[in-house]
Amino acid sequence: MHDDPPARARPHREFFRVDLASGWTRAPSSAGTIDERVLVDSFDPERRRGSRTRLVRWSAGARLSQAVVHAWSEDVFIVEGDLVVGCDADGLGGEAFGPYTFATRPPGIVHGPFASRGGCVMLETQYYE
Repeated sequence: MHDDPPARARPHREFFRVDLASGWTRAPSSAGTIDERVLVDSFDPERRRGSRTRLVRWSAGARLSQAVVHAWSEDVFIVEGDLVVGCDADGLGGEAFGPYTFATRPPGIVHGPFASRGGCVMLETQYYE
């Protein structure tokens, strides 16, 4: 029997200012721009452990044209703007959600496609139970 190495621990950080002018990286999208700004990260999908908390910023017209499913849980809080859930591949139809709305998804749940008509910023945590 062999033991897996321990998961990377999340650091302890008290309140700190988040620089929203830098530190963003591009995330995959079908149209428009989706950027992420990772705040804390011990996420390890290969070993199925850890977590990641990030801000996700969608430009107006950004979309993910295919539904997604993944092996981790996620919590999503819309801070500003709009996110359309269940639209078609062109971003039409679906249900629009605005600021201060929240979703939580267990592993294996099919969700999407997604679009943002006016752009949005979301706080998202991805984690293994």
